[in-house]
Amino acid sequence: MDTILSLAATNLLSPIILFFVLGLVASFLRSDLSVPEAAAKALSIYLLFAIGYKGGVSVSDHGIDASLVLTLIAGLLLSFVLPLVAFGLLNVMTGLGRTDAAAVAGHYGSISIVTFVAATSVLQSQGIATEGYMVAVAAGMEAPAILSALWLATRGQAQEQGTESGLWREILLNGSIVLLIGSFLIGFITGPKGLADIESFIVSPFKGVLCLFLLDMGLVAGRGLRTSASVLRPGLVLFGVIMPLVGSAFGLAAAVLLGLSPGGTMLLMTLSASASYIAVPAAMRVALPEANPSIYLTLSLGITFPFNLTLGIPLYLTMATAWGG
Repeated sequence: MDTILSLAATNLLSPIILFFVLGLVASFLRSDLSVPEAAAKALSIYLLFAIGYKGGVSVSDHGIDASLVLTLIAGLLLSFVLPLVAFGLLNVMTGLGRTDAAAVAGHYGSISIVTFVAATSVLQSQGIATEGYMVAVAAGMEAPAILSALWLATRGQAQEQGTESGLWREILLNGSIVLLIGSFLIGFITGPKGLADIESFIVSPFKGVLCLFLLDMGLVAGRGLRTSASVLRPGLVLFGVIMPLVGSAFGLAAAVLLGLSPGGTMLLMTLSASASYIAVPAAMRVALPEANPSIYLTLSLGITFPFNLTLGIPLYLTMATAWGG
């Protein structure tokens, strides 16, 4: 437990989290600190490109076999389905409108890579082996949830206007989706050699760009919180704790069907339980600008993220180990 608490403290005090806090505090203090809109969009584009490309490279480096394919398919299905589950829970537990509920739901189908890294570190400290291709599964679970969120956000409008037939074309050609999936495919085609060619641009600057992105997200979330003091109603807070547990149960069921090791089971549970605060916020900023960032960022980064680090990961490891014997 001391190791888990130490790991949680390290992640919560990491630069990316602290820059989010800086933006939040600066906004609350009504500082004139701001990130120009064009720069914010450029940061979003960079993050989507880097995440997609590195995910494609990881799949290319591992090679394709039956276990990887089946686990990837399971991850893709989880990423598609979990936003639908989250959307249903939000309708029952909160009074969010369709657009905000869809944006929140998308975060809970995608993944938090920092939570995934934390879970991997815990497994290493416990000497528990895992399937190496889980990194590729994590990358594969980024985009499908965005598709689900966009479909949920626009479904009612499409039905009212009788344009259901053109909805999927609009979703699939959304700029965020095209960039993320296209970068993934290019990374898969070019592989590690291609990554080496652009490593100085896509690897080393990533965390710095992420810090600036989360600084902007903190500013945006702070402005929203100032004007929406009741944004974290009890139902939303409860959702931020319950949904990770629901997601982890889906991940456990999938891992059992796939026959994953206890380590792989724990990682798939963690991926299913986490909520994105990188890829999906970047996509929502472009695709659903009318959604309130103070709601989806505060839920994913302020409630679900610390819950997973402090309580969720130990619980998922215990369940995975007990199930796997």
